[in-house]
Amino acid sequence: MKFEDAYKRYLDYVSLKQKKQSIKTLQTRFENRILPFFCNCNIYSLSDIAYLNWQKYILDNFNYSNNYKSGLHYIMCGFFDYCVTFLGVNCNIPKKVGNFKMRNVKVVHKFYSLNEFKHFIKYVDNNVYKQFFNLMFFTGTRPGEAMALRFSDLNRYSISITKTISEHSFNGERIIDDPKSISSFREIVIDKKLYNNLMKLKEYYDFKYKMFDYDYFIFGGIKPLAPTTINRYKLKACSDAHLDPIKLHEFRHSHASLLYSCNVSMQDIKERLGHSDINVTMGTYVHLVNHNRLIRILNFLRLFI
Repeated sequence: MKFEDAYKRYLDYVSLKQKKQSIKTLQTRFENRILPFFCNCNIYSLSDIAYLNWQKYILDNFNYSNNYKSGLHYIMCGFFDYCVTFLGVNCNIPKKVGNFKMRNVKVVHKFYSLNEFKHFIKYVDNNVYKQFFNLMFFTGTRPGEAMALRFSDLNRYSISITKTISEHSFNGERIIDDPKSISSFREIVIDKKLYNNLMKLKEYYDFKYKMFDYDYFIFGGIKPLAPTTINRYKLKACSDAHLDPIKLHEFRHSHASLLYSCNVSMQDIKERLGHSDINVTMGTYVHLVNHNRLIRILNFLRLFI
């Protein structure tokens, strides 16, 4: 059986198992970076050497991040799991060969302190975008979760996270789907000021469209905000405020750091962020504020020495 024919069967299979956004990502990566290399191969005779040659091709021709390369490898592992189970292939070659060689890159999560965020937000001159950044910083939602919010998700002093929207379009379409995991479905309490500011957006859309519908997106109205435009406002505000820019996802890091610095328990932070495993929360966020905390402790001790 040709590799391409096996892929088509696999795509039909995963279409019944995975979220739309995950399938679109799989299709894009498979058809751009995997299928062109293997399309003429026979799935039953693919060798270790062929898989190693594909890895070398990727490494030599594309400067991908470790995460992206791992993503390609795990897509192949899943594909071969299907081939072994349903098509009678003898061995999962990708699992046997192993992952790509990874570059030694230290991942550094940047974040804004409360004072830095206060300075940043003064320079966001459009209220819709201003409240988007306020919500990200003071709730810790994922960017896709924030963009997908509708007024029907806004309760009195809480928001319901029940969906996410793809940050990238697939064939010109942005996909609205379930959140990342079961634990990502959650109710997030919000402060009174943020609630009032979001309600002012309701008044704004009522005036703009001469009507109001609770199905409107909180950030955008009839259509959700585009990530490219959000980033443009973010970069302009950072430039005007003379701050190093952070990624959209790092407003989520900033929220976690803010809570941790205020002695909020790690369990409460985990539930607010929608993590399924508290070890993910601890491994990702604890180090963000430990440095400043240590400096404060050392400075205090030096008062007596």
